[in-house]
Amino acid sequence: MTTALLLLGVLATLFAGWRAGRRVRFFLHIFQLETYKFDRYGRWLADHVASTIVRPSHGVGAAVLFLGGLATAVVDPAWMALAALPAWTVTFISSRRYRSDQEKKPLSFTARMTRLAIPTGVLALAPIATGGLYGWTLGTPTGVLWYLGGFLVADLGAPLWVAFGAGLMHPVETAIQKGFKRQARRRLRARPDLTVVGITGSYGKTSTKFILAELLRQKYNVYATPSSYNTPMGLCLAVNEHLKPEHQVLVLEYGIRYPEDMDELCDIAEPDTAVVTTVGVAHLETMGTQDNIAAEKGTLVERVPSDGPAILNVDDDRVAAMAERTQEPVWRVSTEAHPDADVTAANIRYDTSGTSFDVTDDTGTTTSFQTRLLGRHNVLNVLLSVAVGRSMGLRLRQMAHAARRLEPIEHRLQLRERGDVTIIDDAFNSNPVGARNAVEILSEMGPGRRVIVTPGMVELGERQWDENEALGQFIARHDLDLVALIGDDQTAPIQAGLSAAQFPDERIKTFSSLSDAQTFLKQRLEPGDVVLYENDLPDQYSV
Repeated sequence: MTTALLLLGVLATLFAGWRAGRRVRFFLHIFQLETYKFDRYGRWLADHVASTIVRPSHGVGAAVLFLGGLATAVVDPAWMALAALPAWTVTFISSRRYRSDQEKKPLSFTARMTRLAIPTGVLALAPIATGGLYGWTLGTPTGVLWYLGGFLVADLGAPLWVAFGAGLMHPVETAIQKGFKRQARRRLRARPDLTVVGITGSYGKTSTKFILAELLRQKYNVYATPSSYNTPMGLCLAVNEHLKPEHQVLVLEYGIRYPEDMDELCDIAEPDTAVVTTVGVAHLETMGTQDNIAAEKGTLVERVPSDGPAILNVDDDRVAAMAERTQEPVWRVSTEAHPDADVTAANIRYDTSGTSFDVTDDTGTTTSFQTRLLGRHNVLNVLLSVAVGRSMGLRLRQMAHAARRLEPIEHRLQLRERGDVTIIDDAFNSNPVGARNAVEILSEMGPGRRVIVTPGMVELGERQWDENEALGQFIARHDLDLVALIGDDQTAPIQAGLSAAQFPDERIKTFSSLSDAQTFLKQRLEPGDVVLYENDLPDQYSV
């Protein structure tokens, strides 16, 4: 009996500990995805209580322990424990929801995450240690229940241990971040020869950054931050660890999510040139209105010194209005032949090899551009970069040559071939402007069937339903051959838009997951077909 109990106890401990550890890791990952913000993490927890935080296994585990405790009064405790341990083990053996191999953006054990994981792990171990010590003092099989109860509390409280651990580390992280900011400011003050180009906008920041860097490399030694390094710590990392003495130009993107974010970023790296791409509906949940977003992004223009240029997309009225907030030279760009524009595009054409268009600059010179990048918004991004280049002395023909070398950024209208089928990968964080642009591009591809696969758009606040419904109507107007929607509830507004536009039901398919949609398409796609993957929800939206 004792041997059997010991073996079962070891198994139950292993499964319960494994499961509790995976849950703690899972919520650490969510906290990182929510950018270490307590309010965002709290909202996520509130939205996922039934699906992720409190699981059926918690109820079953608590019931096993409760009934086991009652049984001690009428049943031999040893037999009670022998019956309870297998039930507990089976209850906690499943943890598919917390599998790390399914993550789209894996948990990154940065220095900050490592600092957070240590106190979180200690907090999670506390109930296990307490239950184990008390169970050991009992010296009976009933003590096993106290031991397992500690695991239950550790498992159930995983999201709280992360929050408490973050609270404990908050003063430490604040002090560390202040140190990084001071270091970055000192390094930039010591480089008066360096030109800092700051790029902001609801959409297109990262694409414009990489395009601009490639064009400026025709004349300058350029460092552009990798990926979406657009937070205060991202800027500090770029300046403190990657900026070299030989660099002549530093290209940064400035991302905002809350009021006063732009001042914080500019306090770290004052821009010599400002570029504003668009003012859209991204981050309405935190900023409230598009006018608030425009006001915040316009701060970048105000922070440029009087001799530094501001490069503005005048196709966007809110961006065009930022010219009134500055005394520095203003370069206006347009893809729609705006009469006040200094740099414009015409004859835009795209196919499965990319995009071609004609660019006219401030001198009236016109040059043909060809690039593998797709879409009108990428044409705009090229024009913004051309305007910066012209302000820094580059010739149009030089930049046209560089544009041919531009490679699509991963998951941003990236053209790929899968056998005889063309894939347009636009899976990165879809937005209303980009989504419509992608649908428009897909509609002009041929001669095969045109398919869109999408879960819709997120992070649009109160406008989320309306924007997704409008996307459904836009898709219907472009007469695609198949619309594959991921998630019935998530895509309900797209379905409503398709229905309102009388899009044929037989051309709409809804799947529970992206993998299900891909399995379906794999069996039906034919040579010449084109598939657009529009958005792929981040991990915190797809659990």
